[in-house]
Amino acid sequence: MPAKDLRIVFGGTPDFAAEHLKVLLNNGYNVVGVYTQPDKISGRGQKITASPVKELALSHGISVFQPVSLKNQESTDQMASLTPDVFVVVAYGLILPKAVLDLPKFGCINIHGSLLPKYRGAAPIQRSIFNGDQTTGITVMQMNEGLDTGDIIHTKSIDILDTDTSETLFKRMMPLGCSALLETLELIASGKAKGIPQEEEKASYAEKLTKEEAMINFTESAEKICRRIRAYIPWPTANFKLGNETIKIHQAAAIKDKISAEPGTVISSDKTGIKVSTGDGILVLNTLQFAGKKPMKVSDILNGHKDLFKPGTILS
Repeated sequence: MPAKDLRIVFGGTPDFAAEHLKVLLNNGYNVVGVYTQPDKISGRGQKITASPVKELALSHGISVFQPVSLKNQESTDQMASLTPDVFVVVAYGLILPKAVLDLPKFGCINIHGSLLPKYRGAAPIQRSIFNGDQTTGITVMQMNEGLDTGDIIHTKSIDILDTDTSETLFKRMMPLGCSALLETLELIASGKAKGIPQEEEKASYAEKLTKEEAMINFTESAEKICRRIRAYIPWPTANFKLGNETIKIHQAAAIKDKISAEPGTVISSDKTGIKVSTGDGILVLNTLQFAGKKPMKVSDILNGHKDLFKPGTILS
């Protein structure tokens, strides 16, 4: 069977998922239905917002389904009516029960943002940056009832750059995931797809990010703080307090110089950056964001507020 004749049901919600749906549509694959999260109320105007996946599907005249849960007979019957050959899942956000997993002829496949079994779970890309990994990748997995525990069908690797934030790494991984998806569908259609069981002893979990962990602890090393900053862009964005004000950090660097000052103490501040002592090394703050403002270079901030980060100031 040609891969483009496969009856594909697609499940996904954010932009990352929409890019994968787009590559299927642009390459003439037979997408017979799309599942995505229910519309959400967002923004100051409390407007109802559809997911990027829904908007894309509707623009191509594809039927969209938005169940709150797939764990009921109605949802199972609904998907069965589409007679899918394969269910492609990319950042969908709903748990697939066994009844749904067993429906498609070739099962359900998931595009996951790590080289499984490392970083199962919700935030694999962010955790890989925070932990200082040099390589990550995409895994196409045959889904089962566990959390990212299914057999591995296909993988593709990518280097993590020293300058990567989660945002830039997401963008660089999108085409990798898209090509892995198309290659996997070719393997499935030709009967060459072979799942390899994951090595459980090598498994680790990438837990969901929280706002609390984004607050900087200056007793950590400057290098670890820099990784935290890069990992938490665009959300929840690493931050610290100056008095009662919370300030977000968008760009920083680490210097390995030894310093005896209490962690969180401003050592110097000029157009080259705000230098802050840490538990090991010096953190150089380059781009900051005040509440209600856009991110600004430190040189611009100091032009209007010379004494705001004067040496001896304690950041917490």
